Amino acid sequence: MTCPGFNVRLREIHESARRYSTDWEGMSAPRAARWIVPVVLVLVWLGIGGTLGPYAGKLGEVATNEQSSFLPSSAESTRVLEQQNAFQQENTTPAIVVWEARDGRITPDQREAAGRALASLQGSPFISGPASPVIPSEDGAALSGVVQVSSEAGEESPKIVDRIREAAEQVPGTGAHVGGPAATQADFSDAFAGIDTLLVLVALSVVLVILLLVYRSVLLPLLIILGAVFALGFASAIAYYLAKNDLVTVDGQVQGILSILVIGASTDYALLLSARFREELALGTDRLPAVLTAWRRSAGAIVASGGTVALGLLALLLSDLSNNRALGPVGALGIACALLSALTYLPAVLALLGRAAYWPARPHPDRPGSSRHGVWERIARLIDRHPRRIWAGCLIVLLAGAAFMPQLRTDGVPLSETFVGEASSVTAQEVLDDHFPGGSGNPAIVLADASALPQTISAAEQVQGVSGVRPRMAEGDRPLVVDGRALVEVTLSGTADSDAARQTVDRLRDRLHGVAGADALVGGYTAQQVDTQAAAERDRKVIVPVVLVIIVGILIALLRSLAMPVLLVATVALNYLATLGVAGLVFQHILGFTGTDPSVALYGFVFLVALGVDYNIFLMTRAREESLRHGVRSGVLRGLTVTGGVITSAGVVLAATFAALVVIPLAFLVQIAFIVAFGVLLDTLLVRSLLVPALVRDAGPTVWWPGTLYRRGREAKQVRELEQPVHVGR
Repeated sequence: MTCPGFNVRLREIHESARRYSTDWEGMSAPRAARWIVPVVLVLVWLGIGGTLGPYAGKLGEVATNEQSSFLPSSAESTRVLEQQNAFQQENTTPAIVVWEARDGRITPDQREAAGRALASLQGSPFISGPASPVIPSEDGAALSGVVQVSSEAGEESPKIVDRIREAAEQVPGTGAHVGGPAATQADFSDAFAGIDTLLVLVALSVVLVILLLVYRSVLLPLLIILGAVFALGFASAIAYYLAKNDLVTVDGQVQGILSILVIGASTDYALLLSARFREELALGTDRLPAVLTAWRRSAGAIVASGGTVALGLLALLLSDLSNNRALGPVGALGIACALLSALTYLPAVLALLGRAAYWPARPHPDRPGSSRHGVWERIARLIDRHPRRIWAGCLIVLLAGAAFMPQLRTDGVPLSETFVGEASSVTAQEVLDDHFPGGSGNPAIVLADASALPQTISAAEQVQGVSGVRPRMAEGDRPLVVDGRALVEVTLSGTADSDAARQTVDRLRDRLHGVAGADALVGGYTAQQVDTQAAAERDRKVIVPVVLVIIVGILIALLRSLAMPVLLVATVALNYLATLGVAGLVFQHILGFTGTDPSVALYGFVFLVALGVDYNIFLMTRAREESLRHGVRSGVLRGLTVTGGVITSAGVVLAATFAALVVIPLAFLVQIAFIVAFGVLLDTLLVRSLLVPALVRDAGPTVWWPGTLYRRGREAKQVRELEQPVHVGR
């Protein structure tokens, strides 16, 4: 875009840079001394990469995917899970074996063969105690039995489940399947297998390809990727130490998000700094003054951007869900390492390489095309001519998307949709549901005082939706009592992940909590789903306002305005609502998800609002800088012109990085990947590129109230009014 005085401004900046360079050259310090700091910083980061880099592949050693890590810390089902261990001689997890007859009905020979198959597992590594008796289904077409797997199996759990399946398949004329918690845990282990390498390699490859295509430079993308790898190694090493010493909890989901977050954030911050460095080189500034100028003018925006995301993540410490609280400090740690890498390693490398970092498209003052903004000049001219039409059209698009937000169900992912693609535990559960009462594989667990056990059993049997009640028995055919407490397994009529089952748990709790002297607690899989949903709703009510206050506070301090932060937060919040609406349609009608994990909406809010504000920070800090020189109207258009390309590239990179999460076959991460990737692209291409500049252009200095730009605008308006000719009538 050609603006009055723009070429004059370029010459002024050029001369200023040359004077700065001359002053630098005239310093009395030895010439070699100027290179000490960059060289030392590069050597330090090479040492960090060589020493701590391998920890990015070792974090899985201290990660846990145990069920308790996903549950609300204060929930009733969590207390049941903790107390339930006392009823087991060893800490075990049940694997449920189910046989389905191929010819209609199970024969006596097949039932005997199934019993022998389970008995053959006794004494095998990580198999605890004898298996349960084989139980036939009421329709006579299936059998089931339970094998206890030691919780110490850890990474060996998939092999143990395979061994159980191999034994079960020895029953002729049947199809054998293994389900239950042990099989589900094994499937989770398989899903997260290779996350240390596969996810990181996919994310880095995607980023590298995008950078090569966008910047047409060979060396710069490699330098940026290397900085991201260093930051990830540093963050992983610290997280490894904290998790090993039980200071934080890391599970597979936290581990995957950490990798993506560090790679994406490191790349974004590096792109902003390197773009500012390129501008200085294109003006003819020498490499060292150019690095210092680029660092000084971009560090504030980068730190504010990283601080927004880090503090937003730390707000997750207020969550009642354990894995949410774990992501808070670990994610903030990753952002801090990304900031450190972008503000120390990259400037040092750029100072040493100068224009060579951009080869073969080196910036040079004698090449007008070395700093092109053609597309963004045309967009800026369009916004300047029709600001009101543009922001009105953008609002219509966003409001239309937000209208579909009720389509997004956040009441949990059914067990059949937990894994993307086929999973053996899901298949086994489907067979169980076909031939046994819906909740057979995952009964509700009731803990009550032994003195009130008869009353507890009687009350449970009278609850609508309960198909069976059975106390845990000890030797001698009497109820097992531990520390005065008894355990009762309650089989629900509906499948464990259905709305009917959740309603039954609510009724069961209401009834049993009223049994005098029982002090009854209701847990189990369905109760955990109920408690997780309640905790997620509570988290959204608590954490969302806190994140908004944090972001508005940072923007006020950075932009020195009250109106502008409110405008920016409102636009990214609307972008978030529109993204959820589109996600609801895509999940149901394209991807086939009937529900989403309760934490998906909260994660989406933290990432989209914080990251969306990031791009607006990059834009508006530059717009403010230009507005102080040229006025608000010209300033926002100039800011959009010079930052449009780099911020759009950063948005595309971040969206592609989060999209890499789809390589992990879990519905939760696939849903997070879509929401963040789509939301970042929508924010980058629509909100930041069109909506915000058009609103600022249309509103003028008012959006900067009550700061300097607002006062200057008021003064300029008063001067124009005084200069208007006065017409005196007759």
